[in-house]
Amino acid sequence: MTKIHPTAIIDEGAQIGADCEIGPGCHVGPSVVLGDRNILISNVILSGHTTIGDDNKISPYAVLGTDPQDLKFKGEPTRLRIGSRNKIREFVTINRSNNMEEDTVVGNDNLLMEYVHVAHNCQIGNNCVIANVVQMAGHLVISDFVSIGGMTAIHQFVHIGTHAFVGGASAIKKDIAPYTRGQGNPYHTVGLNSVGLMRRGFSNASIAAIKEMYNLFYRKGLNTSQALEEAAKLGTLTPEQKIFIEFVKQADRGLSN
Repeated sequence: MTKIHPTAIIDEGAQIGADCEIGPGCHVGPSVVLGDRNILISNVILSGHTTIGDDNKISPYAVLGTDPQDLKFKGEPTRLRIGSRNKIREFVTINRSNNMEEDTVVGNDNLLMEYVHVAHNCQIGNNCVIANVVQMAGHLVISDFVSIGGMTAIHQFVHIGTHAFVGGASAIKKDIAPYTRGQGNPYHTVGLNSVGLMRRGFSNASIAAIKEMYNLFYRKGLNTSQALEEAAKLGTLTPEQKIFIEFVKQADRGLSN
């Protein structure tokens, strides 16, 4: 049975799923669709055309679905979509997109720690850990199983590849290749996220194949075009190698060094 605190405000038109808990001081707007078994602890604001899946836990003073911080935005009913089983901690802010063609999206099983900001049109995948005070500009793509350390700022349109590990207090202006780790301002790629890969069950053979790609693009003194040419000569590639190469081909902002 859904429990709604007497001080919570649920606007007419809001859709609330089964077995939710909506705590004191929460405000759920008229265009919000909230799935089943969600917990809004207290003073959570859900605004705009926001759709949230099941089994999320949202901590006090999180503000989700507000207008994009974009001067081009003209008040369109843009959208935010959040999946299931996410933990969204205190003071997290997530804005809707700035146009009707693309939503802001947060996937499943993510942890967003305190004071994280997710700007308009960001696309966050699944199983990500985003630490305190990470600030995301618009149009980012954060792939699955990415970890981002606290106090990190990320430039608009940056893509971060799957299983990457970004150290804290970094400033990111270029794309970050999958399976890598790095840190700094300016950001510097220092190696593979080997510990993370082992923890997630990658075999030694898979990690060795990823390391071959890393060495090709980061250790042989080749520019990106030359490294792609060499990669094309390798013949049969593992799934992880294909992901690496495809990411590089689509890295419009260029790879972080």
